[in-house]
Amino acid sequence: MPRKTVVPAPARPAWHRPALAALLLATAVLYLWDLGASGWANAFYSAAAQAGSQSWKALFFGSSDAANAITVDKTPAALWVMSLSARLFGVNPWSILVPQALMGVGSVWLLYATVRRTSGPAAGLVAGLLLALTPAAALMFRFDNPDALLVLLLTAAAYCVGCALERASARWLALAGAAVGFGFLAKMLQAFLVLPAFAVAYLVAAPVPLGKRLLHLLGAFAATVAAAGWYLVVVALWPAADRPYIGGSQTNSLWELAFGYNGFGRLTGDEVGSVGGGRGWGSTGPTRLFGGEMAGGIAWLLPAALLALGAGLWFTRRAPRTDRSRAALLLWGGWLLVTALVFSYMSGIIHPYYTIALAPAIAALVGTAAVQLWRLRSRPAAAGIASGGVALTAMTTYALLSGSSWQSWLAPAVLIGGLLAAAALFFAAHLTRWAAHAVAAFALVVLMAGTGAYTLATAATPHSGAIPSAGPASAFGGRSGGRPGGGFGGGPGALLGTTTPGASLTALLRQDAARYTWTAATVLSNAAAGYQLASGRPVLAVGGFNGTDPYPTLDRFRQYVATGKIHYFLGEGRTMTGNSGSDAAQQIADWVAARFQPSTVDGVTVYDLTAG
Repeated sequence: MPRKTVVPAPARPAWHRPALAALLLATAVLYLWDLGASGWANAFYSAAAQAGSQSWKALFFGSSDAANAITVDKTPAALWVMSLSARLFGVNPWSILVPQALMGVGSVWLLYATVRRTSGPAAGLVAGLLLALTPAAALMFRFDNPDALLVLLLTAAAYCVGCALERASARWLALAGAAVGFGFLAKMLQAFLVLPAFAVAYLVAAPVPLGKRLLHLLGAFAATVAAAGWYLVVVALWPAADRPYIGGSQTNSLWELAFGYNGFGRLTGDEVGSVGGGRGWGSTGPTRLFGGEMAGGIAWLLPAALLALGAGLWFTRRAPRTDRSRAALLLWGGWLLVTALVFSYMSGIIHPYYTIALAPAIAALVGTAAVQLWRLRSRPAAAGIASGGVALTAMTTYALLSGSSWQSWLAPAVLIGGLLAAAALFFAAHLTRWAAHAVAAFALVVLMAGTGAYTLATAATPHSGAIPSAGPASAFGGRSGGRPGGGFGGGPGALLGTTTPGASLTALLRQDAARYTWTAATVLSNAAAGYQLASGRPVLAVGGFNGTDPYPTLDRFRQYVATGKIHYFLGEGRTMTGNSGSDAAQQIADWVAARFQPSTVDGVTVYDLTAG
């Protein structure tokens, strides 16, 4: 039986520590600067974090309100972080958004550490820089959606797989599985898209016999199931009468939410309770990621990453089975291909910001290839691929920006500069040392010009609402955001944005609020979130996020009113409806409109449920 050998990571030169510190500091500044400009960002999650700061039960279940009526339509791991921060530092945009920015810094550091182990510190630094300068990353690491925690955990899992490959370590592989399992508690089945890549990389390259590799993978699978499944089991066993309704489900079931609405329904489009699928973000197919707002978030380096993957596999085709460079290609390449294919062909709900999940793999592949090809620049094949990658990126940038009015000079400048850099890079091996390094630096600037400029524009633009998109408001169409004024409307503004109640309505909601379980009720979670954040008191979100959840039923709502648990109903009696799901919210709105007299406060229709 051969003994396991541990291959040391590439040596770290003296300059790497200050360079890494500079990268992490710059990333922190990028993600933290003027962070409060986005206000509550996604008020749907901010309101749930507010609820978690007021109630431990709301924190555990991810309730939309502190009175624990209904949960958000995701598992609550990301809310745990935000709620704890709000408990420590108060409920405000900074306490909710700063943890996301710190997750971004952590993701950059973990990606550097992972790439460095196989390709050296220079490749790790380039990969970390490219991740930091991905527009979708800058968007989500400055926002309060669950994607920031998901990316942090998946990058941590990739680091653990790298350590497991070095040591043939079942323990490190189990840690990777646990990280992915916890990622499930952030965004459910999307976390599992990396598992095929991790499994193939370990199965192919771990330096132990096949039987042990399979046994180690079985242990990692058990760790994944345990880390993801414990919460599902606890919620399933918890008496339904003593916990909030599971938002996004039709049967008050977290299992249905995880594997239906937020699971396989996203692939097939058969999402009960949904009000629309992915058709708004381009037709399914291989070009989806290169169209519209998805392209602005992620497409800049995607062709170069695919070229890097193909070239890397070709150069390592004769390497030993346990070659760590090829194992890294299988890991990052598998991550990229599986996730990209799912995003390209899924028929259900998909939003542009989902593409942040591609960012670590793209950054790792391009960063590794840039440094490795530079080291092999005396070989014509390597020089040609490096030159082609720069030219391809320049043309991609030109294609993405040529149809936009934003910074119209940038597209031709990057195209001309990229083609010049590509030509010079092909002959870099024949230049003097100084000239060659100047060409390399210029090529790297061109490589990052488009994605970097768009990332800076993303960070400088406030984003809010349920469906943010990377970039400035002037590029690739408008950006989703909250709408000023108030009022439950039932249209897309109420579903995708949020309400900002005026001073008179806010004062009304706070008046005698302690006497009621909910100071108000309204249809749709985003509408409820705005009222709740303004008043600081629980607001019942009738029908959940889409208005199609069967909670509360009309009978239960009437009981709440009869027992004096709700003070006001806010809205005009219209709901957001889809082609499936419950119409309980519509029944409630109609019942309120027929039984109670409306008044208008700050432009919002108000029904006093205690005056009937």
